[in-house]
Amino acid sequence: MKMLRFAAVGVAAALTLTACSSGDDTGSDDATDAGTPAPATIKLWLNGTDTGDALREYLVTTFEKENPGSKLVIEEQDWNGLVPRLQTALASEDQTPDVVEIGNTQSATFTYAGAFSDISDLYEEVGGAKLLQGFVDAGVADGKNYALPYYSGARAVFYNKDMLAAAGVEVPTTIDEFGEAAKKLQSDTVSGFWFPGQDWYNGATWLYTAGGDFAVQDGEEWKGALSEPKSIEGLEQVADLFANATNAPADADSNEPWVPFNAGQAAMFSAPTWARWSIDLPQCNKGVDPDDTSEEAKALRAEQQACNEEHTGVFAMPGTTEGEFATAFAGGSNIAVAAKSKNQELAKNLVRIIYSPEFQQMLGENGLIPGNTEYADSMGDDVYAQAAISAALNAKLTPAAERWADVEGDRILEDFFQQIATGADVTEAAAEADQLLTDTLN
Repeated sequence: MKMLRFAAVGVAAALTLTACSSGDDTGSDDATDAGTPAPATIKLWLNGTDTGDALREYLVTTFEKENPGSKLVIEEQDWNGLVPRLQTALASEDQTPDVVEIGNTQSATFTYAGAFSDISDLYEEVGGAKLLQGFVDAGVADGKNYALPYYSGARAVFYNKDMLAAAGVEVPTTIDEFGEAAKKLQSDTVSGFWFPGQDWYNGATWLYTAGGDFAVQDGEEWKGALSEPKSIEGLEQVADLFANATNAPADADSNEPWVPFNAGQAAMFSAPTWARWSIDLPQCNKGVDPDDTSEEAKALRAEQQACNEEHTGVFAMPGTTEGEFATAFAGGSNIAVAAKSKNQELAKNLVRIIYSPEFQQMLGENGLIPGNTEYADSMGDDVYAQAAISAALNAKLTPAAERWADVEGDRILEDFFQQIATGADVTEAAAEADQLLTDTLN
C-alpha cells in the first residue's frame, strides 16, 4: 500500500484516509464458497439530474440481474454543498456510498486525500486509452487510477427563436456579437442571457476565451491568476453582461436555467445539451400526466418535444473570430469506488455496468458525452449533438490543483463572481480573490 500525499488540507483533514487497493485496508466483500461476492445492498451517489430516470433504472435492473441477491440503491445528491457532504460520508464506513459520482474539478483533491480505491485493474477493461484523457488525469495519483470518466457535458447556448426573430437578432458568430445580441434582447421583464451572479461555470467561458485562467502553477506552488491582464479582459466582458444583459439574481447559481427560459423570462441560457429535455414552453405543453405511460401519453410527449425544439435553437458559443468556438468550461463527472466501502467487488461490478456498451450509448442518447469516446457517435448528428461536440472540442477543465475541491468547498468563485455582478471593481475583486486562491491551493 502506498501512502498518497495529503494535499488538500480541508478535505484530507476531514477524511483522514490512506489510498490503497481494495485488497488492503479498504472494506472487502465476504466471498461465497464459489468465490463470488456475497449478496449485499450497495449505494450509488449520483449528483443532480444529469443521469435521467431511464439510465438509473437500467443500472438498478442490470446490477440486480447480474448480481443475484444483491440490491442497488441510488441516492441523488445536490451539486451545491457536495464537497462537505462527501468529506463526511467518505470518511465513515457506515455512511459512505459504495460508488460515487464526483465532479471532474473535485477528483484530484479526493484522489490525493485517499478517499477512493485503486481501480487500475479496471482501466483497460472499461476503455483504456479511449477514455476522456483529461478526466482520467484528474483521477490519477502515483501512476494509479482512482477515478474514471463518467461523462462530459460542455455548455452550449439555447435560444428562443421567436424572441430573436421579434428583436431582429441573428444567431451570433463571435463572442462579441453574442454580448451585443444579449444586450439587444434585454428588457425589464426578459433577460437577454440568463446569467446568475454566482455562475462561475459559464463565466469561465469569457475568462478562458480571453486567454485567462483561475490559477496557474508556479514551480511547486499555485497562484491565483484572475488579476492577470488577459483574465481581466474576459472578466470585464462578464461584468458588462451582468450589468446590461441579465435580470438573473446576483446571489443565485447556474442551477436549472431552463426554468426562467420556460417562463418567458430569458431569451438565451447556457447549459449542457441534455437540457433540451427540460425545455417546456407553455405553447407546447400538452398537460400530460408525468406518470401516464400509455401510448397516447407517449405520442403527446413526442409532439410536445417536437414543438419545443421547433421554437428553440442551440449553438456552441462562438469564439473571438468567426468560425472558431469559445473555450468553455468542460463540465462533467468521474466515477470512483469509495475506499471505505465494505463491498469492493460488488462496487467494481457496478462500475463495469456503467462502462458497458449499452449504458455508454444511453449516455450519448441523452445528450451526454460518454466517458468512453468510442461511443460518442451515440449522441447522433442533430443540432444538439453538433453543438455539444463543437463546444467540447475546445473545452477546458479547471486547474489540476490537488486542493481545488477546497476552492469549491469554500465557494471562493461564487463569491467572486457575485461581487462582480453587484458592481464591484473587477481589478480589485480579482486581486482579493487571487489571494484567497493562492492561500487555499498551497
